[in-house]
Amino acid sequence: MVNTTDGTTTHTQTTGRPDEETSDAVRRTIAFIGLGHMGGPMAANLAAAGHRVLGHDLSAEALTGAEKSGVVRAASAAEAAAEADVVITMLPAGRHVLALYRDEGLLAAATPGTLFVDCSTIDVADARLAHEAAAVAGHRALDAPVSGGVVGAEAGTLTFMAGGGAAEFAEAEPLLAVMGKKAVHCGAAGAGQAAKICNNMILGISMVAVSEAFVLGESLGLSAQALFDVASTASGQCWALTSNCPVPGPVPTSPANRDYRPGFAAALMAKDLGLAAGAARAAGVDAELGLRAARLYEEFAAGEGAARDFSAIVETIRRRSGVPATD
Repeated sequence: MVNTTDGTTTHTQTTGRPDEETSDAVRRTIAFIGLGHMGGPMAANLAAAGHRVLGHDLSAEALTGAEKSGVVRAASAAEAAAEADVVITMLPAGRHVLALYRDEGLLAAATPGTLFVDCSTIDVADARLAHEAAAVAGHRALDAPVSGGVVGAEAGTLTFMAGGGAAEFAEAEPLLAVMGKKAVHCGAAGAGQAAKICNNMILGISMVAVSEAFVLGESLGLSAQALFDVASTASGQCWALTSNCPVPGPVPTSPANRDYRPGFAAALMAKDLGLAAGAARAAGVDAELGLRAARLYEEFAAGEGAARDFSAIVETIRRRSGVPATD
């Protein structure tokens, strides 16, 4: 753990992967609610590290998959929470988190003082409401959204952005280290969500910019490989280019080389940019590019990008520009 000059705290994992068995002294009983594409692998990594993981999901298929990975099936979220030291949630939106906490009895079922760690990506205001609800019920809370996508969840290489108390972060840190390679304590309640939506606003804008550059290059007779070879080692270098390149060829592991099968779905990018846009409007921030990117991804996710990776937006830009795809 490293304390930075701005008061945040960063953890970088230096030990081995999650299959290293956790010692009995630090083994925890964890309730994990939400075992989908992200939550399932995260729970599996905790189980592989020796923790007792009680899992629940509304999907029978997700529950069956989690059981195969060592997660113990719980009949309900409340049943899982009743036995847990730590409750981790990975849910689609803030309304689901708040409903589960308050209306569906998750907080009421847990032993007083239980640590609730919400890894969902939700609105900052909803995250703060979740913190308040946990405190009123006699519990402690941390908002800890993630970056790294399904690949990172499976490999245990996620980055966590945490908001809440320093003591809560310190308690959650060993578990975050199993599921990820880095955890940053960003500040008080909601700060993790703030960091997540700001990061993904950067990513969304970057992907649109990289896609437009490739389409422009194609229209000027420049090969994708040539542009990549220049930009990846010049001032245009960014993650959207070098790790998630939106055109087939230059980065073999990018979704573009598997027909844009999602690593990070366009619908999730649209959701995150929508949260960023809402926060920008509420704060009075002149985020022209962020708002434009949010509109582009909202349209894309509602149409041709519904089941595709967010990098597939390059094809929409290409089509709208009348530029045929290059081989």
